[in-house]
Amino acid sequence: MALTPDDVVTKQFQHVRFKEGFDPDEVDDFLDEIVVEWRKALAENEELKAKLAAYESGEQPAAEQPAAEAPAETVVSEVPAPAPATSADPASTSAGIIELAQRLHDEHVAEGKAQRDQLISEAQSRAAAIVAEAEAKGRDEIARLEKERVALEGRISELNAFERDYRAQLRSYIEGKLRDLDTTATPSGSTPVSAIGL
Repeated sequence: MALTPDDVVTKQFQHVRFKEGFDPDEVDDFLDEIVVEWRKALAENEELKAKLAAYESGEQPAAEQPAAEAPAETVVSEVPAPAPATSADPASTSAGIIELAQRLHDEHVAEGKAQRDQLISEAQSRAAAIVAEAEAKGRDEIARLEKERVALEGRISELNAFERDYRAQLRSYIEGKLRDLDTTATPSGSTPVSAIGL
């Protein structure tokens, strides 16, 4: 069954969910333009068929031919792609409509892919900047902690040296006091505490 202008006008499209589609108003306006041009082409086709039938039957005088051709040429010049008056005109017109719709679809898909690629590129750039910033902060923190570690190790070394010196001084002091006790106890002749049994 041949496609008619009324078929184009009454065509219902499914709504697409979860992804972008065409602007319905834009599609409707475009289809209205197609219907107008299509009706012109069909009217011209019918007129030419009637003229051809009249000429073949010899009913129309030849004097009317120039007057009849002038409007036909004007109408043909208004149609974007003039076609011969055959029964294949509706099919070629619908093929042109399909081709145009496919081209529009391809353009919208290409635009969507370009936007997708741009968003991905921006997200990757932002992610790279965040990673670089985190790595820089990590390096700074590691350097700070390394400085603290070196400072603490130096402090520990100082405390260990202080402890060794303190222990040596304390040992020397205690040993000196013990010697003093031994020397002071012996000359007086007193008995050492250990001999008493205490």
